[in-house]
Amino acid sequence: MQTFVIRRRSAWASGQELEQAAARSRRIGDEEMADQVRWIRSYVLAEPDGRLGTLCVYQASDPAALQDHAHRVGMPANEIVPVTQTVVIRDDP
Repeated sequence: MQTFVIRRRSAWASGQELEQAAARSRRIGDEEMADQVRWIRSYVLAEPDGRLGTLCVYQASDPAALQDHAHRVGMPANEIVPVTQTVVIRDDP
């Protein structure tokens, strides 16, 4: 599997909406697409319009699997970018 970053812009109105989507995302990834998609972590972003967006790190077989996963969950995948290298200066807080 390859590592990707996914940008989801202004996808949720509240933290509760985001938590519900995260639960669906994990369930679908773990139960329906375990051999294609693996969610690593997400960073929740305050968007300029007041909504919440995310920057998500996934491992996947290819970008099409990530698009399929997002479609099944009912959330956007505005940008999918392959990661070529990781540089860790400090662990995540």
